[in-house]
Amino acid sequence: MNEMKKISREDETADAPHHDRAPEAAIAAPADAMVDETAVITKRNLKRIMLLLAVPLLILLVGGWIWINSGKTVGTDNAYVKQDITSISTQVNGPVIEVDVKEGQRVRRGDILFRVDPAPLQVALANAQAQLAAAQLQTVQLKTQASGTSGDIVGGQANLSIAQRALDRQNQLLAQGFTTRSAHDDAINEVEKARAQLADARARAANASAAIVPGGNQPQVAAAQAAIMKAQLDLQHAIVRSPSDGVVAKADRLLVGQTAITGLSMLSIVRDKAAWVEANFKEGDLARMHVGLPASVSFDAYPGLKVKSRVCTIGSGTGSEFSVLPAQNANGNWVKVTQRVPVRICFDQTPPRDMIAGLSAKVEVELEQAR
Repeated sequence: MNEMKKISREDETADAPHHDRAPEAAIAAPADAMVDETAVITKRNLKRIMLLLAVPLLILLVGGWIWINSGKTVGTDNAYVKQDITSISTQVNGPVIEVDVKEGQRVRRGDILFRVDPAPLQVALANAQAQLAAAQLQTVQLKTQASGTSGDIVGGQANLSIAQRALDRQNQLLAQGFTTRSAHDDAINEVEKARAQLADARARAANASAAIVPGGNQPQVAAAQAAIMKAQLDLQHAIVRSPSDGVVAKADRLLVGQTAITGLSMLSIVRDKAAWVEANFKEGDLARMHVGLPASVSFDAYPGLKVKSRVCTIGSGTGSEFSVLPAQNANGNWVKVTQRVPVRICFDQTPPRDMIAGLSAKVEVELEQAR
C-alpha cells in the first residue's frame, strides 16, 4: 500500500510541472501565430500595391512607345490596284469577218485583234481613184483652154490693127470727099467690134489662167488624192491591231458577223506591266508626305506578300472635286467631312504575282521624321 501511495505521489509530482507549463505554452503559441500572420498580410499588401502600380506604368510605357513610333509611318487600306486599260474600237463601220484573239490572251503591240469587211472600203478606194483621173483630165482641159485663149488674144489684136488702119483710110477719104459717111461709120463699127473681141479673149484667158494653180497642184486633183489616202487608211483600219502589250479583256462579246461601229468599244487591252496603286489618304496624313518617300504595299488577295514601292505623285485635288457631282457647300447645310487625296504608289520591283485591276491593297508610307 505504501508503495502504491508512493508511486501515486511520484506520478502527481511528475504531472505537476506539465500543468504549470501549459499556460506558458498557450501564451507563446498565439504570439508566434500573430507574427506569421502579420508577415503574410504585409507580403500580400506589398504584392497588391506593386500590381496596382505596375498596370498603369505598363500602360504608360506601351502608350508612350506607340505614340513615339506612330509618327514613323502613315498608312491606309483605302487603296486599289490600277492599270492602264485601253478600249479598242474601230475607225470604220462594217461587219466583223474575223476574230483573232480570245479572252485572257496575251498580245504584243501590232498583233491583229480582228478584221472588218474591206469590200465597201475597196469600192470607196476605186471611186477615189476615178475622181483623181477626172480631176487630172479637167486640169489638162483647163491648160488647153488657157493656151487657146492666148491665140484668141493674138488674133483679136491683129483684127483690131486691120480695123484701125481701115478707119484711118476712111478718115482721109472722108476729109477729101472721096467716101461716104456710111462707109466711114462702118469702119468705126469694125474697130469697136475688134476691140470687144480682143477684150473678150483677154477675159477668157484671165479666167483660164486663174483656174490653173501655179505649181500644177490643182484643187480637184488634191481633193481626189486626199480621197484616195482616206480610202487607203480605211482599208488599213479594217484590220484592227493591238496598240500595246497586254492582256485581252471583254473579248467574249466580239463575234463574227457583229457590226463594228465607229467609237463603240469592241474589247479592251489591259497593260499588266504598267500597274500601280492608288491610295486615298486622309488630308491630315499629307503634312509630312512628299514624292519619293519609300512605301510598302500588301494585298488582300495575296496574304503575306509585300512589295517595295515609293510615292510617285500626290493628287492635285481631292476625290470629291473630281466626282461627277462635286459637293456644293454654299447653301448653309455644311458638315465638315475629312477629305481624301489620291496618291499614286509605284512599284520599285515587278510584283511576283499577277496584278489585277481593282484589287484591294494596304499602303504604308515611311516618313522621314518621327515624332
